[in-house]
Amino acid sequence: MLFSHISDIHLGLIQYASEEREQDVYKAFNEAIDTSIKDHVDFVIFAGDLFHVPTPSGTAIVQMANALKRLKQNNVDSFFILGEHDISRIRTTPIPYVYHNLGFSRYIGQGKPIEYKGVLLVGFDKIRKPEIPHFEEKFAEVDKAAKEHVGHKILVLHQGITEFNKFAGELQSTDLPNNFTYYAMGHLHDMDTRNFNQLSGPVAYPGSTELTTSEGIKEAKKGFFEVDISAKEAKPDWIELHIRPQFSFKTDYEKLENTVKEISDKISSFERKPIVEIKIQGENIETDYIQAQISLLQAQTLRCFWRISSKEVMDSSVFLDRPNVINDEMFRLSVNALGSKQIAEFAIKELLPPLTSNQLKEAMHVILENFEQFKKEKEK
Repeated sequence: MLFSHISDIHLGLIQYASEEREQDVYKAFNEAIDTSIKDHVDFVIFAGDLFHVPTPSGTAIVQMANALKRLKQNNVDSFFILGEHDISRIRTTPIPYVYHNLGFSRYIGQGKPIEYKGVLLVGFDKIRKPEIPHFEEKFAEVDKAAKEHVGHKILVLHQGITEFNKFAGELQSTDLPNNFTYYAMGHLHDMDTRNFNQLSGPVAYPGSTELTTSEGIKEAKKGFFEVDISAKEAKPDWIELHIRPQFSFKTDYEKLENTVKEISDKISSFERKPIVEIKIQGENIETDYIQAQISLLQAQTLRCFWRISSKEVMDSSVFLDRPNVINDEMFRLSVNALGSKQIAEFAIKELLPPLTSNQLKEAMHVILENFEQFKKEKEK
């Protein structure tokens, strides 16, 4: 038996107000669906963040519906949970419920075990960090169900595990129920799999299907897992998707002309125009000269960004040298600025997501909700 594990699709994401970038997200997702159909998977698991915002565009909603329809037409069932991007903080029905109600896909995010073709499936929607202590009992219940089940058992979560990313971690591997043979994870955007002695199967993050705004510009591979559960052990095979190339370069001002030529040669044969970022350091910099050089790349790129940076920043900044952990760097800087890890977590993980999506009502709801929680704790 074979199933696909797809996560962090972020349908409806539009970078740089670019229609091409919106289409890139749809193309990567549809490639994952078409590949799953071609490879005759038995079912598909979507591990959260189907959409980029809780109120997606009509185009994004139709893209998801068409993909689920294609799966159904090929006798491939699917199951999904909700990530934080799918869930509105204002009480409202999440858009993905529509697919469940119409029978296009099955929602499994409430922690209730179901059996499908001899496989036990259990999913939990995104659990906010303050709520995690309340889930210990629920995890114990599903762990008991998994222990009693003969055959494969899959747990679907949209959470950060500390051993994978200490800044984005909300759970430790020791918090997870022990008896599942595969842990289908979402939330972290880089592919990674690990085995832990106390767990009965691998913990697997397929990563996002396309580069998103939180990841910065970088050379990266994106994909999803096809997981073989024909034998006793679950064996995930990562399938790379064809995405638009993105590159980040560093150069000295004096070497900019040569760097531009090297970049031009590097990207000249690409099928899709790449996104390019150039970080420039030096003294006595003339921006008109930089603009003139960058203009030579405009025809070859979808977007070409440049910025000036001091040598100290170029040498030491995690933000520049490791754009894949931009969220980690934001969190570190927030802790330094606010003087509190707890407040920084609230700012970055709770308040920033709705603000970056211009969801002002949801942001206000987050603030008021947090204030009410603060008052309750003070009264104790």
